[in-house]
Amino acid sequence: MKDILVIEDDQLILKMVEFRLKKEGFNVCIAEDGNKGVEALEASQPDLIITDIMVPYKSGIEIIEYAKNKYPECPIIVLSALGDEEGTVMEAFNMGVADFVPKPFNPNELAIRVKRLIN
Repeated sequence: MKDILVIEDDQLILKMVEFRLKKEGFNVCIAEDGNKGVEALEASQPDLIITDIMVPYKSGIEIIEYAKNKYPECPIIVLSALGDEEGTVMEAFNMGVADFVPKPFNPNELAIRVKRLIN
């Protein structure tokens, strides 16, 4: 069974993603802010990371940088309602993220993207 770390401060989105991915048979670890996300990365090596760009305490960009240094082969999916007005999505892709999912999103589509990346 594959392990997925989801870092998202919106509780509704966090629970929706957790429920949908568990339904697909994945082990899901959740973190509602950047600090807890980094702690979860320290505790285990996920097979895939899903992170929002805007989370408290550490930005999604900081999380991506940390994760890519620690686990360079781990695919990362970025969630964001921002679009790319400030170049954040392009910055994330330049750092090596595997995919970008704009909010709002269909949880079934996210599950398909996850399976494509780690199965």
